[in-house]
Amino acid sequence: MSDLELLTQSLARNVKHWRSVRGFTLDVLAARAGVSRGMLIQIEQARTNPSIGTVVKIGDALGISVTTLLDYEQGPKVRVVPAEQVVRLWHTDAGSYSRLLAGTEAPGPLEMWDWRLMPGESSSSEPHPAGTVEIAHVTAGELTLTVEGVEYRVPAGASVTFEANAPHAYGNQGEIPTHLVLAVSVPPVP
Repeated sequence: MSDLELLTQSLARNVKHWRSVRGFTLDVLAARAGVSRGMLIQIEQARTNPSIGTVVKIGDALGISVTTLLDYEQGPKVRVVPAEQVVRLWHTDAGSYSRLLAGTEAPGPLEMWDWRLMPGESSSSEPHPAGTVEIAHVTAGELTLTVEGVEYRVPAGASVTFEANAPHAYGNQGEIPTHLVLAVSVPPVP
């Protein structure tokens, strides 16, 4: 089975599981996530490979991390994620990407990401649930973080934290690649 097939099967199994744990019907989850009921049915039947944006929306609606949604199996309390199991979830032809390095539930979803943005590229995100916090540390280049239309410049060696329940985007307006490590903490679903 290919990596993509494993991810599709894991996503199907985990969406069904967490929807059941939360007591959500397909209609409730669709409304909370802002995705169609038909899309959820296709995901739960492993008949589609949804965009990362759709997976993030479903995770946010369920109050769990993307890592948990894509996890092949629930591991022990100590979990080492080998380099070959890091999942690249977004990329461009120019070489920009985001890789989900690791994640856990603590008590809500907590994720750690590796990002590379090539010059002139950006990636935007819809608002996350209230209480979501993101922390980024720039290791090379300069990050242009835009939150609610306001740009913040974050040079190499600097870090930034922000409340991510507003529209935001990561961009590289410089001439060299930007590298950053990003942590996302989402509050648990009440």
